[in-house]
Amino acid sequence: MSDPNVYIMLMASLPNPEALFLAKRPPLSRLKLERRLRVLKPEDARALKLTEQALHWGEMPLNVTDEEIVNRAKKAMREIESETVRLFIRNRLEIRTCMVALRRRHRGEQAPAPGTVWGFGRWTAHIARNWNEGTFRLDKVFPWLRQADKLLKDGDALPLQRLVMEQAWTSVNRLKGQHLYDFEAVVAYVIKWNIVDRWGQYDNEKAAKRFEDLTQAALGDHANLLEEGQA
Repeated sequence: MSDPNVYIMLMASLPNPEALFLAKRPPLSRLKLERRLRVLKPEDARALKLTEQALHWGEMPLNVTDEEIVNRAKKAMREIESETVRLFIRNRLEIRTCMVALRRRHRGEQAPAPGTVWGFGRWTAHIARNWNEGTFRLDKVFPWLRQADKLLKDGDALPLQRLVMEQAWTSVNRLKGQHLYDFEAVVAYVIKWNIVDRWGQYDNEKAAKRFEDLTQAALGDHANLLEEGQA
């Protein structure tokens, strides 16, 4: 078990994240964050690395498959002991899975065939069964889906990205709960750092460039989880 004092000191040394979308950049650089994370025990540092590999794919090639992305997530879920951290991963990827479904349907695609690896989490089969329902009959689970569907149909890329990032941020806060000075708090902070960093890099021009890159990589006809990697 990790020394709780390590986390108390670490969390006390980290600046509070600025309000999401008001911050132009994270409250400290990635280099400084990495230096402070050196106090983590090796097993905790590895768990954090697995979490970031499952959720943040900036270095992954554009031709990566959904199966490869899902396998990363499954590896993290198997090897990370913290239930809260596993839920960070699951809930974040379920948000992305919903967005993949919306994009595929918007492009006129049919529901994924049984056995197809296209998303992650509890709702993939349910979504496929309710493909032609506006929110896949998940209004109570993901009440933001109706707004996301409208923004997608209207072509409002930036408000849509903002909405998805807001859901990711809210999901972390909801799970963080009483984790203030422990490993889960550290992971939550790093996830939030990545969200703010992504938002700071995101604008309409970059959104258009990203879509162009995906299209050139032959992914334009089949939305996949990588398209939601900004969230």
